[in-house]
Amino acid sequence: QVQLVESGGGLVQAGGSLRLSCAASGRICSRYVVGWFRQAPGKEREFLGRITVSGVGTYYTDSVKDRFTISRDNAKNSAFLQMNSLNPEDTAVYYCAAGGTSFANHPDEYDYWGQGTQVTVSS
Repeated sequence: QVQLVESGGGLVQAGGSLRLSCAASGRICSRYVVGWFRQAPGKEREFLGRITVSGVGTYYTDSVKDRFTISRDNAKNSAFLQMNSLNPEDTAVYYCAAGGTSFANHPDEYDYWGQGTQVTVSS
């Protein structure tokens, strides 16, 4: 089984920043689009953004486009989610995912998932 592992979650104060990492086995992050999702209590899993195989192109939902930045380092088989200006509404479990669909915005379009990492933002 292909494995993705998220890390970097934790408790932060409102207005703070946090960087999440996604480490992949093999060369998943070198061959696949990487997306980031989150799931808050009582909510459906929400698509946040994605990055192309090369890392040149990114796409974000409007809710996070000015605060979150996705990047990847294919040499390290890793992807990252930099989150700035966090607020309590950002509290959720965050997931990275990898897939072969170029314009994937839905969980069903991704093939591999990490276990998730908890992000909690306090007031």
